[in-house]
Amino acid sequence: MWMYLGLLAALFLGLHNLCKKHAVQGNEVFPVLLGTISAGFLLIIPFYLGSLFYPEYMQKTGFYITNISWKTHGFIAIKSAIMASSWVLAYQALKHLPITIVTPIRSAGPFFTFIGAIFIYQEKPNSWQWIGFFLIILSVLLYSRIGKKEGINFKRNKWIFAIIGATFLGASSGLYDKFLIQHLKLNPQTLQFWFCFYTIIILLVILSITWFPYSVKRKAFKWRWSIPAVGILLQTADYFYFKALQDPDALIMLLSAIKRSQIIIAVVIGGLLFKEKNKRKKLVPLFGILLGVFLILFS
Repeated sequence: MWMYLGLLAALFLGLHNLCKKHAVQGNEVFPVLLGTISAGFLLIIPFYLGSLFYPEYMQKTGFYITNISWKTHGFIAIKSAIMASSWVLAYQALKHLPITIVTPIRSAGPFFTFIGAIFIYQEKPNSWQWIGFFLIILSVLLYSRIGKKEGINFKRNKWIFAIIGATFLGASSGLYDKFLIQHLKLNPQTLQFWFCFYTIIILLVILSITWFPYSVKRKAFKWRWSIPAVGILLQTADYFYFKALQDPDALIMLLSAIKRSQIIIAVVIGGLLFKEKNKRKKLVPLFGILLGVFLILFS
């Protein structure tokens, strides 16, 4: 069951990536990020209020947000700091790079998660899983060669380093999620609510320094329908992902890889919508990534 939940998460993540590209194109990145997280937070607030005033009903529906200790609040705040850093880097990179370059690099995230799962959680991969993960990494390297034809030098372009950093931080957060869900026994909606709450605080601090004081930047910001759509789609994807992680048999290395199937939507549909270059050539490494994911699922 947890694999199917992972595929549902991948579906909503793929749609989320398309809306995110639309939201940040030619726009101020930090207020877009704040808007997306705030929209997701507004989606969850009714569950929090319902848990306060109608706890028995919310427990029956399965969306009850539990009371947690200050220590647990601290653990969630750490996740918020990790993901806020990852998103700031990713959104900046997405603004300056084609989605058909950004998404495949992000697909290398399972490799970092894979290594962490081996050393931290002692998850044991078999030979097919090894082959699958190396196929993903080799395919991402092939994307770098295609990216040069679009005027993107992977060694000199700072946005490439930004997206690599975002990918590493995102993978670290994925490993941390297993600790929060399985060790601390947090349910998805409780983790999502407080995660959004602390992330908004972090982003408000960043914006108070980099955006609010500057009228030119404030005027450059454009509100788009895709901004709240990003937040709603992300929270939906995270809910299915965290539900999958609640299964004690779920392997974080496989879930991370399954989520990468979102690239079908991002590369194929995104390439058509945003009219990006070399779409046919990008199908070759895309096939390599999908084959890597298939081998992991097959194993």
